[in-house]
Amino acid sequence: MATVDSFLPDFIQSTFFSGYTIFNTVVYTLILLIFIIAIIKMFKKIEINPLSILYSIIPFIICGCLVRALVDQGIYPKTIFLITPGIYILIGLATIISLLFSIYLYRLKKVDYRYTLFIIGLILIVPNLFFIPRLNIKPIIYVFITWIIVFIIMYVLFYITKYLTKERHQNLEKFLSNQTNFIILSAHLFDASTTFVATEYFSYYEQHVLPNALYQVFDTYLTIFPMKIIVILLVLYIIDQYFDDETIKSLLKLSVFVLGLAPGMRNLLTMVMASLI
Repeated sequence: MATVDSFLPDFIQSTFFSGYTIFNTVVYTLILLIFIIAIIKMFKKIEINPLSILYSIIPFIICGCLVRALVDQGIYPKTIFLITPGIYILIGLATIISLLFSIYLYRLKKVDYRYTLFIIGLILIVPNLFFIPRLNIKPIIYVFITWIIVFIIMYVLFYITKYLTKERHQNLEKFLSNQTNFIILSAHLFDASTTFVATEYFSYYEQHVLPNALYQVFDTYLTIFPMKIIVILLVLYIIDQYFDDETIKSLLKLSVFVLGLAPGMRNLLTMVMASLI
């Protein structure tokens, strides 16, 4: 199988497969927006709420992250389909095909499409499990402790905010109480926790532009937590306030959820399969 180095021109390799830059981040964002627009049309055609598959797509996310982690460990070859952005496209297409099959089965046999989709994702995970070289529990403990601490702090701040704004800002109180919003924010705090643990306690570095810029200023990756909270809450607030179409609103939230859980899961799996340092 051809590797990235042998398959692509030097310009493509250096621009899109050698870490994140402002340019390729913008390009990836534009590609994602085009992909989202196409998926919106698909969901309108099949007439289901995108958020109904929020939990059903988690096995697909884990599968993609597991494959990517196995690439990082040298178990799988570094091909354009197994690293960013190819792996996201591959898993995205697998999810869409599986969803369409699940919908077909639902309409034919009345089998809940959410369960069918979830089971297909689990089946895709299984073959990859045999290639996991080793597991280290230490990163999992670090991430879990960090996540819990952040959740406690966030809960306290949220409840203080809700108490102070309940009488005057009912929309804000309703927004902070929204279960879907909370799950999405949780996914991004999970990503932040894995990034913090990987960079502070293990020999990893952050590739994304904004977290790196904050690190250069404050000399700590603790800044990723307030950055995530502010950015994600702002994005969710904009989606809730300025998008009336339920399909568009739901798909945007589903996309934000994936963008939080996927890198966080990849970070964690990479750490637990690597040697302890």
